[in-house]
Amino acid sequence: MDGMTTPPVRHTFAGGAVLVLEQGDLTQARVDAIVNAAGAHLAHGGGVAGAIVRQGGIEIQHESDAWVRRHGPIAHDRPALTGAGRLPCRKIIHALGPIWGQGDEDARLRTAFVSALRLAHDNGFARIAFPAISTGVFGFPIERAAEVSLRAIADYVEAHPESAVREVQLILLDRSSFDVFSRVHNRLWPAQGDPA
Repeated sequence: MDGMTTPPVRHTFAGGAVLVLEQGDLTQARVDAIVNAAGAHLAHGGGVAGAIVRQGGIEIQHESDAWVRRHGPIAHDRPALTGAGRLPCRKIIHALGPIWGQGDEDARLRTAFVSALRLAHDNGFARIAFPAISTGVFGFPIERAAEVSLRAIADYVEAHPESAVREVQLILLDRSSFDVFSRVHNRLWPAQGDPA
């Protein structure tokens, strides 16, 4: 049954914001902004970044190059915002994920998520979609990344009920990643299951 679509996992926070875990293709997300897991200089060669430019067009790379020329490299606490080319979303937030082994990775990953959410709020974006930042070529262990990512999202939306951000999607490319994030979600929020 591997060919079947996995049903999304949804969690509604006290303030009404919704978290959605979904297996799928981030580049196809119809949201206000998708988050690109980017390197500091926004050279979108491989992984999520490469897929975004292949699907959205080279103008995303050109706009990213211009951003870096104007502002310098991105940082964990300073993501970039560019247009989305031909993608169905409106904008791309380019967040710097930590490379495993550099030290303080949990705090850096948390900062990357929170900074992207802040930038989304500042631009009035209601719906934002993230990939599993740093779990690919950057080598962050996925179960640990899932816990840091989910806690960062939860802490942000619970601390900012006035935020423009009303829906946060985590779009996982493959079934194994989706299963890990779902398992961590169920451990963090065991009471929220199917409605009675």
